Amino acid sequence: MGYLLGSIPFGLLLTRFTGAGDLRQIGSGNIGATNVLRTGRKGLAAATLLLDLLKGAAAVLIGAALIDGGGPMAGAMAFIGHCYPVWLRFAGGKGVATMMGVVTAMFWPAGIVFALVWLGALYGTRWSSVGGMSAAVSAPIAMGAFGRIDLVPVSLALALIVLWRHRANIARLMKGEEPKVGKSKDSAAE
Repeated sequence: MGYLLGSIPFGLLLTRFTGAGDLRQIGSGNIGATNVLRTGRKGLAAATLLLDLLKGAAAVLIGAALIDGGGPMAGAMAFIGHCYPVWLRFAGGKGVATMMGVVTAMFWPAGIVFALVWLGALYGTRWSSVGGMSAAVSAPIAMGAFGRIDLVPVSLALALIVLWRHRANIARLMKGEEPKVGKSKDSAAE
């Protein structure tokens, strides 16, 4: 159930239903909020971010309600569903917003750290990819710092997948070719 919930491509659905076209043919082709922003529709991007975050949180809460201790696994599966949705031939998003939802629902103080690091790195560098990767890496560190050692393995696994999903961004960053947020709607970052 977590996987199926996570695999709902909200960015793709919202852009199609509002006449913004096929999100996979815009910018990076990614289905996440950063690429939705490239359509020029900030409201759609915000809605995509919120819905992707909520599906991660909902999976954790539903999983915890159905199976004692099932929240983290259900959240991880929602994250996997977002990154590798069966409906889109396993070509999904990079998972940052969904991971934030999962982390927040598992242990809200770590979710606050995630959000603050994400926003701080994004505004400090203007690179969406740096904000997302920094936030993802902060999650297992925050879990450990707050004494939630039981949640470090799942948050570390998700962070590693986020880094893997950003490997093209990392290569562009190393070459000095990663576009910054707000510089171009047609750029291929994120």
